[in-house]
Amino acid sequence: MSQPSTNTRISRRALAVLTLTILAAINSCATNKTTLLPAGPDTMLDIWRAQTGGNGTTLPREELARRPFEARAAAHQFPRLSNPDLVMYVFPHLAGGSAPIPGYTTVFPLYTHIWYALPGERPETARER
Repeated sequence: MSQPSTNTRISRRALAVLTLTILAAINSCATNKTTLLPAGPDTMLDIWRAQTGGNGTTLPREELARRPFEARAAAHQFPRLSNPDLVMYVFPHLAGGSAPIPGYTTVFPLYTHIWYALPGERPETARER
């Protein structure tokens, strides 16, 4: 008896893998929302009230009052590096060859990202790099 050629074995393997992949894809699309995520008896409002104790806030008042201070502390710890504004004058021109556009000035930042200094790094030395 003759042995099947290497190409035939590879083709059969490829066909088997392709068939299994298609079957897995079809089977994964056959789920529905209620089977995957069954709805419980509670509404979102019930869950929210249970988590917040019914008072509408998840944090104690002292914690909420301290938030602005934390924001200032973070801004002090991570100062923003300078991002100079570039001013560009656009000369009067025709848009599309027919609509006149008057000249105007526009301002945009030099860098597209906002950069922050690392803790302990002075913004003056960070700008020099």
